[in-house]
Amino acid sequence: MKIEKKDIQIALSTITVPGEGANMVASGAVRNIMTFADEIVVDIVITNPALQAKKKVESEIISVLREKVYADAKVKVNTKVEAPEKPQIKGKQLPNIKNIVAIASGKGGVGKSTVTANIAVTLANMGFKVGVLDADIYGPSMPIMFDVEGEKPLAVKVDNVSKMKPVESYGVKILSIGFFTKPNQAVVWRGPMASKALNQMIFDAAWDELDFLLLDLPPGTGDIHLSIMQSLPLTGAVVVSTPQNVALADAKKGVAMFQQESINVPVLGIIENMAYFTPEELPDNKYYIFGKEGAKNLAADIDVPFLGEIPLVQSIREAGDVGRPAAMQTATVTEAAFEELTRNVVQEVVNRNESLPATEVIKITTMAGCSAVKK
Repeated sequence: MKIEKKDIQIALSTITVPGEGANMVASGAVRNIMTFADEIVVDIVITNPALQAKKKVESEIISVLREKVYADAKVKVNTKVEAPEKPQIKGKQLPNIKNIVAIASGKGGVGKSTVTANIAVTLANMGFKVGVLDADIYGPSMPIMFDVEGEKPLAVKVDNVSKMKPVESYGVKILSIGFFTKPNQAVVWRGPMASKALNQMIFDAAWDELDFLLLDLPPGTGDIHLSIMQSLPLTGAVVVSTPQNVALADAKKGVAMFQQESINVPVLGIIENMAYFTPEELPDNKYYIFGKEGAKNLAADIDVPFLGEIPLVQSIREAGDVGRPAAMQTATVTEAAFEELTRNVVQEVVNRNESLPATEVIKITTMAGCSAVKK
C-alpha cells in the first residue's frame, strides 16, 4: 500500500497542539513528513516543555496515523521542544549545580525524608557530588538522619562574600533550618518568614559543584513549594507515596501541582514507599499492609514513570533514627532497593535533560498561582 502525505496531513490536522488549541498542521507544529514503504516519519515542534505533553502528543500521532492512514504503519515521531519567549522571570540559577530535584509528597508520614536521605547517600556512593536542602522548615529531620544534630554551618568567604558552608556527612552536603534552632524549639513562622529563611539557605550557601541538589519539601502543596519554584529552576520533581488510597489521593494532587500550567515542572516519577512487609524469619512472604501496588497503578493511570518500590523494613526506621541511612547497609534487600530506585531517578533525569529545555523559575503575579489545581 502506498502511503500518501496528504492523507497524513489530514489525519494530523485532527490533533490539537498541547496548550495552543490549534491543530498540528495549521499551527505549523508539523515541520516535515517522510514516508518509506510502510514507515512514516513525522518531525514536530511543540512549546510545552512537560514530559507528559511530549509523550501525549507522540502517542496521539501514532494512534491517529494507524487509525486513519494505515493500521500497520511503523510510525516514528521526532519531537523538538522550543519554549516560547517569556517575560522577565524572578529568581536565578545556581551555576555550579547541574540538577535540582524536588522530592515531595501530598501527605505527611509517607517516608519522604527517609527516601530523600537514602537516595542522597546512594548517589554519593555512585560517585556523584550530592547536596540536600532540608526545605521542610516546620519539621526538619535531615540533621537526625545524617547524625549531625550538633553541627553548625561555618561561615566562609566566596569572592569576598560571606557564605554558609553546608555540613557534610557520608559524602553529602546538607543545609537545614534544624542547624539554626534548638532541638525543643518550634519554628512558628508565617509564609514570608519561612520563604526568606529558605532563600538564604539556597543562595547564601557555598554549595560548590554538585551533580544533584535534592530538595526535601514539606508535605502538601503550599507556600513553601511556590517559593521554591519561584526561586529555583527545578530539573524535575519526584513524588513519594505509600500504597493506600488516603495517601494516593494526596500524591495525585502533588503531581497535579507540578503539572499546573503556571508551574510546569517535569514530574520524573512516583516512588512507592512501605510497599510490602517481609518478616526476617519468612523471607519468601510478602504482606501488603498498606495495600498492593497502589502508587504503581497511580503512576500508570496519570502517565508518569514509576520509579520503584521500597519495602517496609524495621532497619530503615532504626537506621534513620541513629543517623546512618539504611542504603549504606551492604548486601541487604534495603541497599538493593534503594540502588534500583536511585538508578531509575538518574535515568529519568537523563531522559528529561535530553528531551526538554531547562526549566525556568515560575512567575506568579496573581492569586491564580494559589488556586486549587484542577486535574
